[in-house]
Amino acid sequence: MKLELGYIFIKDIQFAEKSKVENGTLYVNKEEVKAIILEDQNFKSADVELAKPGESVRIMPVKDVIEPRVKVEGPGGIFPGMVSKVETVGSGKTNVLKGAAVITTGKIVGFQEGIIDMTGPGAEYTPFSQTNNLVLVCEPIESLKQHEHEKALRFAGYKVAMYLGELAKNMTPDQVDTFETPTLVEGIKMYPELPRVAYVCMLQSQGLMHDTYVYGVDAKQTISTLIYPTEMMDGAIVSGNCVSACDKNTTYHHLNNPVVHDLFAEHGKTLNFVGVIITNENVYLADKERSSNWSAKLAEYLGVDGVIVSEEGFGNPDTDLIMNCKKIENKGIKTVLITDEYAGRDGTSQSLADADVRANAVVTGGNANEVIELPPMDKIIGHVEVADVIAGGFDGSLHADGSITAELQVITGATNEMGFNKLSAR
Repeated sequence: MKLELGYIFIKDIQFAEKSKVENGTLYVNKEEVKAIILEDQNFKSADVELAKPGESVRIMPVKDVIEPRVKVEGPGGIFPGMVSKVETVGSGKTNVLKGAAVITTGKIVGFQEGIIDMTGPGAEYTPFSQTNNLVLVCEPIESLKQHEHEKALRFAGYKVAMYLGELAKNMTPDQVDTFETPTLVEGIKMYPELPRVAYVCMLQSQGLMHDTYVYGVDAKQTISTLIYPTEMMDGAIVSGNCVSACDKNTTYHHLNNPVVHDLFAEHGKTLNFVGVIITNENVYLADKERSSNWSAKLAEYLGVDGVIVSEEGFGNPDTDLIMNCKKIENKGIKTVLITDEYAGRDGTSQSLADADVRANAVVTGGNANEVIELPPMDKIIGHVEVADVIAGGFDGSLHADGSITAELQVITGATNEMGFNKLSAR
């Protein structure tokens, strides 16, 4: 499967009478975007704000981050099974507004939303301080239940991202990158001298509002399976969960999975990138056993020499991570794990809730319990009062001057377990 990603680089974002992309600037008609949001009667009001790199702006509580993309050529559309029809994606041509993002916020829905600061020390911990952001402030009707609120927010973000993506459909990209994965039979013949490597991507699926969707299906209703990596780039996998902000994989992370990009970059040079195994994270032991059994079986079936395994969340999912590790290792396949740590504020506690001697190659995204001081910002988009209750905050986190004392857990993407950041620990 072959996909061409055409990047249109966005260096600025502004409101205008007409939505368009021109000379690296994304112009957005605010009223048209509000109308898209308010198509959903679950919202009583909506506002749209801009947040640019370097501005004294704090966005909270953040639900999701989405990169605008559009299908230019080939089957399907962006976010198949969610907004577009259910059709296999990952081939043809897709244009990307690189440097732009849609962020959803509003009243809190699950107590594990996050913070994005566009400047100051907090900005150093989130990649979204470097994107030109269109922020959707969506306020629900009073009777709306939390899971219904989450769904409404999720779809508002997708629809607005697709609206912006359409602006680039007929544009000539500034840069085009090509990604291609052969069939299993063809792949076996390629680069016989190089180690065969697959990626095991663990998807958060541990209960209500801890959901990830694959072609519109809640991942908890699936078993481990194979997917072309380019399908992820077309929105086949999207976020719908409320895990702690620091290690939550937003939809933006899935679209830009750095493990996939790095494996493609090394394909044919140092390794043979075979493909992706997606597997869910479960609550009950029997479900954990089933999914990890299938992950190991599929890795063996692919005939790989090694796998990279990325986690989402912490605590209970650590058991899924270790099960995947030890079962794949028992097949004679080397594993490298990507996770983060909850090692206490002083870094001396046990980092993961589970462990095994075979987990001897681990990359960490940092310690989420580390405490950070976030200075006051000139502008707040959303609701600052949730600082005391979101995961990583505590009673007294929010100070009278608007500053916040909290753990890194509160910052969106701070310790991302795909490695989509620059923080680590040793």
